[in-house]
Amino acid sequence: MIRKVFIDINCDVGEGLGNESALFPHISSCNIACGGHAGGMDTMSEIVRLAQKFGIKVGAHPSYPDRDNFGRKSMKMEKRHLKASIRKQIKELDAILSKAEMQLHHIKAHGALYNDIAGDLDLSKIYLESILAYKDHVLLYLPYGSVIEDEARKEGYKISLEAFGDRNYNEDLSLVSRRSSQGMIEEPKKVLDHVISMVINNKVYTLNGVQIPIQADTYCIHGDTAKALQILMYLSDELPKQHIFLKK
Repeated sequence: MIRKVFIDINCDVGEGLGNESALFPHISSCNIACGGHAGGMDTMSEIVRLAQKFGIKVGAHPSYPDRDNFGRKSMKMEKRHLKASIRKQIKELDAILSKAEMQLHHIKAHGALYNDIAGDLDLSKIYLESILAYKDHVLLYLPYGSVIEDEARKEGYKISLEAFGDRNYNEDLSLVSRRSSQGMIEEPKKVLDHVISMVINNKVYTLNGVQIPIQADTYCIHGDTAKALQILMYLSDELPKQHIFLKK
């Protein structure tokens, strides 16, 4: 008997492209920019409405407060200021969700903050302290094998391991820099092969062709790339042929 596999596919949204209504039929969860690197109350409200319409699970996507650099540069901030910024971003989205009678499903850091907490123990502790109020009822989307995964498990947070379908990996499971021409995977067939390897074999091919063990519960396709919709439509058609389905 062929075993069906159900996965979550998430997208970062609310970042100014306005393509959410096209993306949402092909994903099962989203990460809404909540003011740190992009977005605001109006965009959050609109995307929450769309998520409710399409039955998409909603997560907060907090960032370093750095709209000029789209949250993609590391920042040195006082602990109290970083915690206050993260809390404010999530609280504003959570308030909009409450008005819509929806629940915050998960929290996923954005950009440089995501990468920094993956490898910095002190920063990972600050991040977890900033979201302590959500510890018992909200998932954290975190990278496999990271410092933040270990710390979150130790502290009893609920986690969902994340992998990237449209990003190349290094041997240490860090992401190849976006500054590299090979940082992104934009060919839909290559994204499909990348995802299938991770889902079926629990392994990812690095940029150098080395197979590295990986585990994931949710797979990200970035909503701000030029071929995001093309990739997602292709996955929607091809993944079921491999008995891999969206977990709605």
